[in-house]
Amino acid sequence: MGDLELLHQFVTSTCYTTSNRTDSHDLWRITVPKEGFHHDFLMRGILAIAAHHLSHLRPDRSADYQNLAHSHQDKALSGFQTAISAMNETNCHAFFALSSLIVVYAFASPRKPGTLALTDDSQDSPGEASWLPLIRGVNVILQQMWPWVETGPLRGLLQPGVFNTMDIKLPRPATHQLKELAGLCDSAAGGEEAVAAYQDAVKALQKCYAKIFTRASVECEVGTAFTWPVEVPDKYIQLLNARAPEALVILAHYCVVLHHLDNYWWMKGWAAHVMGNIYNELNASWREWIQWPSDTIARNEKCLVWRPLSPDMIPSHTPVSMTSL
Repeated sequence: MGDLELLHQFVTSTCYTTSNRTDSHDLWRITVPKEGFHHDFLMRGILAIAAHHLSHLRPDRSADYQNLAHSHQDKALSGFQTAISAMNETNCHAFFALSSLIVVYAFASPRKPGTLALTDDSQDSPGEASWLPLIRGVNVILQQMWPWVETGPLRGLLQPGVFNTMDIKLPRPATHQLKELAGLCDSAAGGEEAVAAYQDAVKALQKCYAKIFTRASVECEVGTAFTWPVEVPDKYIQLLNARAPEALVILAHYCVVLHHLDNYWWMKGWAAHVMGNIYNELNASWREWIQWPSDTIARNEKCLVWRPLSPDMIPSHTPVSMTSL
């Protein structure tokens, strides 16, 4: 009865909590489980997320459901790793769905105090969910199967692309902070390659802010928020691994975006968690650089408040970007 309980939980409740896009809910409720009937690794991933959700909803049985979640996720990942070498146009949809669920699972897992849960390096505790490389990894997998997924049964989960965001007028505090970050990057330590990486990361952050601020109803706010991790250059990730203060300051400003997802049960508290640990990583001379994002999150302020696009801002042809959920 345990697995049936979890499947029932997923198709009656959890499937509605992965995205704010109502047009994707039936895909998670019907199409993804149907794929799971043919691919055990996907079904295990579905059951793992449902178990985490029940752990959140029923704190008196939290430990039991977390144990179920871990057991199913271990089997999901084992099956995923075994089967991915044989990925093709028939089974790619199961890989795509599980890749998205793996990211949700990472955020849904209990957080450990004092860890950034941020990168793959050994400074974080073994086994701690490394959400940033997971999001980047999902994008890599999606690119490999893109031609198949965009015409397949789960194509509705793909994130519609958006117009040029560089001319969008953001709220004044956000605009000011991005300008300050740009100035910090121009004089950053580490040489020309590091400076270029920081500049690219800030440009990607500006795009992400603009996408959240002007998000159209057809766009998923989760998918939109997760565009920044896949657009920053590899060099920036290396600097983040090294805990370079400029890299941490930029990440702190991305926490403002993560805070917009705080209403999802599996994202609740993540922005504050990452921000708190960035604060602990920085010495006193650098902490003033994260005052604005820290205060914004502490006040529970959603500073990139959504507003609808005007008709002249919507392009006649909207490309598709490589993000999902």
